[in-house]
Amino acid sequence: MHDHALASFQLLFSTARSGQVRDALSHYRNPSAAWQALCHNQRSLGHSLKDKQRLIERGLDWLQQPGCALLGWHQDSYPAALRNVPSPPPFLFVKGRQELLWAPQVAIVGTRTPSAAGAETAYCFARCLAESGYTVTSGLASGIDTAAHEGALQLGTTVAALATGPDLVFPPSNDALYEQICAQGVILTEHPPGVPALRSHFPARNRLIAGLSQGTVVIEAAMRSGALITARLAAELGKEVMAVPGSIHNPMASGCHQLIREGAHLVAMAEEVAQILALSSHNPPLAPKPFAHSEVKHAKSPPQPEELNSAQQQVWQALGHDSVAIDTICLRTGLTAADISSILIGMELTGWVENHAGRYHRGVYGTASARG
Repeated sequence: MHDHALASFQLLFSTARSGQVRDALSHYRNPSAAWQALCHNQRSLGHSLKDKQRLIERGLDWLQQPGCALLGWHQDSYPAALRNVPSPPPFLFVKGRQELLWAPQVAIVGTRTPSAAGAETAYCFARCLAESGYTVTSGLASGIDTAAHEGALQLGTTVAALATGPDLVFPPSNDALYEQICAQGVILTEHPPGVPALRSHFPARNRLIAGLSQGTVVIEAAMRSGALITARLAAELGKEVMAVPGSIHNPMASGCHQLIREGAHLVAMAEEVAQILALSSHNPPLAPKPFAHSEVKHAKSPPQPEELNSAQQQVWQALGHDSVAIDTICLRTGLTAADISSILIGMELTGWVENHAGRYHRGVYGTASARG
């Protein structure tokens, strides 16, 4: 087994193209024989590993840890859903519950800088879909990805596809979430241990998300974003693409609106996602558990007069449902910028308002209770 693991890392770190590695694995059915055959044909392959010994040793050490595994193209355990993605990885590094890679999955992706409402939508969609029997797949990025993983872990399972080696967390702020996913769900990556996040890794990571999932839901995404790459890869693979609409004034909703123009399903509830997946001819028949409607309605009612004073109520109404600047609130209320700033500070401290890059929007009422 050690020889096969060593040969696997030699194949990965060599200059052999991934297609050559896949073909050799398919033919010889084990990494050691595949490596020997490729070296016989290309004698320079062995020399290309001189500066890779430390990474190879790091990878071999990682494989000794509990829950860690290396899945090869030649193995039946390699997820069938990934065999048709563009340039499938010859090897996958996995930590956690491997069986989830074969479970019915739905991807939830979006911007790294969502509004409070967008993050809460991702959280509630994921929680609801996970409870109904789907495994929620995303990319462990900050923002929508993080909210989706957190929501799924509340009542079900999740898959995180990484743009790094399996022993690194990006962003580092998601370290605790990474550990929770390894315990309750599964992480996977095509990159060996020790490989950092590079810009080119993220589009490649997105193809794994699209390939594993039966459908992709986009929640808040700009026109040029990784989430749209995932959605388009899903469409090219014949998977369902769904998008949650937003305000026409929210630049982070423009990508979702474009997807809808191009034919993506407009969805406003998690139940609609499940219905679309159930009707898709691309997907096998599923029997997820029924939705528990009471579980997803956690938000408090909008603020009442006794909760906000008259000035706060005036600002609240002026905010509307879009993200606005203080100047706009001044025009809508007639109050001075100094007065509005003072009011907004108080409303931020109590969670009614959030500030993103100098623009204010209503907070998600009762977010703490929804995520508790």
